Amino acid sequence: MPPPLTSAACLDISLRPARADELDFLGAVYASTRTEEIAQAGWPPEMEQAFLKQQHEAQHAHYASVYPDAERLVIERGGERIGRLYLQEWTGNVRIVDIALLPHARRGGVGEAMVRDIAADAWSRGRKVSIHVETFNPARRLYERLGFVGVEDKGVYQLMEWCAPGEAGGAADA
Repeated sequence: MPPPLTSAACLDISLRPARADELDFLGAVYASTRTEEIAQAGWPPEMEQAFLKQQHEAQHAHYASVYPDAERLVIERGGERIGRLYLQEWTGNVRIVDIALLPHARRGGVGEAMVRDIAADAWSRGRKVSIHVETFNPARRLYERLGFVGVEDKGVYQLMEWCAPGEAGGAADA
């Protein structure tokens, strides 16, 4: 079940399960998050696209093996697909496996509203929320502003955890 949306619903955001025939869309969302980084390689466009497709396929396989029960959701605004959200739930913890928006949907409060809604739903059910964030990812500031704290250094990634207001952060499941 996707988390109930309140803040995000005010922005005309909805969630629905991703369909098997939407792998290309999910890959396009992934690719949009790496465009600037890949552009620095100086590769021809067809090489960039092939690399990003391969990277998305590897990520997809990794997520399927590490988070086999994750909900793979499509984020929509007014019926238009604008991103993806993957959530894995364990006893006591909701892991935001992946949240990504297409460029035109970024920096408008959608991600913040969704994370707030995920946290509120988790809190109402007595669960913490965790996410792995690349150390240099600008979204890390958003998570910190929302009350996430680093609980484990995983090299390139920082495991961050949100606890209900007034609780101390601690190690998350998995």
